[in-house]
Amino acid sequence: MNYRAVVWSLCSLLLLWGCSSAPLLQPLPPDAVVLAFGDSLTAGTGATPETSYPAVLSRLIGRTVVNAGIPGEVTAAGLARLAETLDREKPALVLLCLGGNDFLQRLDQAKTGENLRSMVRMMRERGIAVVLIGVPRLGFGVDVPGWYAELAKEAGVPYEGKLLKRILADRSLKSDPIHPNAAGYQQLAEGLAAVLKKNGALPK
Repeated sequence: MNYRAVVWSLCSLLLLWGCSSAPLLQPLPPDAVVLAFGDSLTAGTGATPETSYPAVLSRLIGRTVVNAGIPGEVTAAGLARLAETLDREKPALVLLCLGGNDFLQRLDQAKTGENLRSMVRMMRERGIAVVLIGVPRLGFGVDVPGWYAELAKEAGVPYEGKLLKRILADRSLKSDPIHPNAAGYQQLAEGLAAVLKKNGALPK
C-alpha cells in the first residue's frame, strides 16, 4: 500500500470515529419544552403529581417538562393523539415511554412496534428530538423486548432500556406490581437526566 493510500485510510477511520462519537441530541436551550409522552408510568400513578418523573426531571434539568401521560393508554391511542399534542406543546424533545398496556392487554407486539415507529417518524419529520424508553413486559420476570433497541437504532435516536427494568424489579421502588413509587420515579428522572447529558442535550 502506498503512502497516499495509508493516509487516506487513516483519515477515513478518523472520520468514521468522529461521526460515531457525535452526540445524538442538540443542546436544549433554557426555554426549551420537553414533552414526556406516555401512559401511567409518565402520569405518575403510584405517587403524587410533584413526585412523578416529569416533575422531578424538570427540577433536575431546569427546563419545562410537560407531563402528557394518560393512564391505561395503548400505543394505538398514543399515536392517534400525538400530532395534536405536538402542535399544542411545541416541544424541542420528546421522551417516549409507551407499550406497557399493549403487553398487559396481550396486543400484537408487531403492531405495538409499528405504532412506536410511526410516532418516532412523525417527530423526526417535524424536527423534534426523541428519546425512546424501553418498557418491560411483566410476568415471570421483567423483560424489555429487544425490538425497542432495534427501533431506536434504526431511527438513530437515543435509547434507555435498563431503568424501568431495574426499578420494577425492586419491590422497594414500587407502589404496586406495575408502578414505581416516589423513590422509583426519582431514580427514573435521574437516569433520564443522565441520558440527556450523555447524548448532548444538557451540559455534563
